[in-house]
Amino acid sequence: MNTVSTSEPLPSVESELRSAPSNALAATARRLLGDRAGAREITLLLADYGLRVLRPVDPLPGADEPLSARDGPAGRAFTEQTPVVEPAADGTAAVHVPVSVRGDRLGVLSARLPSAGAGPAGVLGLAEFATALGHEIAAAERDTDFYLLARRTRRLTLAAEMQWQLLPGRGCGRPEFAIGAHLEPAYTVGGDNFDWSTDGGHLTMTVTDGMGRGIDASLLTGVAVGALRNARRAGLGLADQARLADQAVYAQFGGKVYASTLLLRFDLTTGTVQAVDAGSPRLYRQRGHAVRQIEMEAQLPLGMFEETAYEEQIFSVRPGDRLVAVSTGVHGARSPQGTPFGEQALRRALDTVPARAPQEVARSVVASLVDHFGSTDLTADAAVVCLDWHGREPAAP
Repeated sequence: MNTVSTSEPLPSVESELRSAPSNALAATARRLLGDRAGAREITLLLADYGLRVLRPVDPLPGADEPLSARDGPAGRAFTEQTPVVEPAADGTAAVHVPVSVRGDRLGVLSARLPSAGAGPAGVLGLAEFATALGHEIAAAERDTDFYLLARRTRRLTLAAEMQWQLLPGRGCGRPEFAIGAHLEPAYTVGGDNFDWSTDGGHLTMTVTDGMGRGIDASLLTGVAVGALRNARRAGLGLADQARLADQAVYAQFGGKVYASTLLLRFDLTTGTVQAVDAGSPRLYRQRGHAVRQIEMEAQLPLGMFEETAYEEQIFSVRPGDRLVAVSTGVHGARSPQGTPFGEQALRRALDTVPARAPQEVARSVVASLVDHFGSTDLTADAAVVCLDWHGREPAAP
């Protein structure tokens, strides 16, 4: 951002944000942007759990109403992940920039910039400031409930509270791939989960569908996901991760309930994918205009029996491929009249957003499901994870 002249160097924006109290980032951002860029009407908006509205954090007087997360200038900035500028007759501009952290969309920062700072350089500076702010919000959430509360339009159930805390986020981006994910019913979800982890050479991703509803499903999924993470962090291969998680779930629940899980491990260099299909989540690949289910050998869900041996399967992805994993609550959903959502409906949902980012694809699939069901109060949890594969450039000879 533009800075005022001074005889001594000013502290960097990042250092001032880092030194702010955890619950005072919005107020600190307002002060910094006002002092250094002459900005005013500064509002930090965070997306609610259902990705339907953007809610103001520490709102200005008279500006406490949520905004659409899809429509309007702020909604477009969030959906398209690009700055939206509204010039005014006096030369100022209302600028809305996305707030995100490594591909995980958090919300939007809106500010009115003066004429001297409303050009491309000023907009770029505001966007960079918003990125720094997003990283500080992510860190601050370890110490305060302030930003979690700001994202709620209503109270979460206890099961949903546990499930959202178990998730890694709703998106992740690297040069080789981009991930977007969504859950519904957002405020009452219990058993569905997605997880991912990446290092220098691989991406591991799972989609888990815990049997049952409410707190029982959340407890089951918590054990399954915790066991998978523990096995992964011990350096075990994909089949052994499934085997040890299977043993952990069985030991805890004795085979009375189980967790259906899809496990995927991507080689970031070659695009080779190891897979274990332990239950009901399904995986689809969109390559060009064709959408096809990736058929895998169905193996037993985690925790059904005491000793289950799992085997890995291999397939590959190419640059430009889009993978979409869905839980049973998506591919097995039925309308109140008994009509299944089905594979054709899923394909139509994917066809409507061919150029959209993965986060919007996941949200679009869930929106199509909600329309099919006729209500946001789905009778089963629904998880959608979309991965766009870019691949890695070959190393120079």
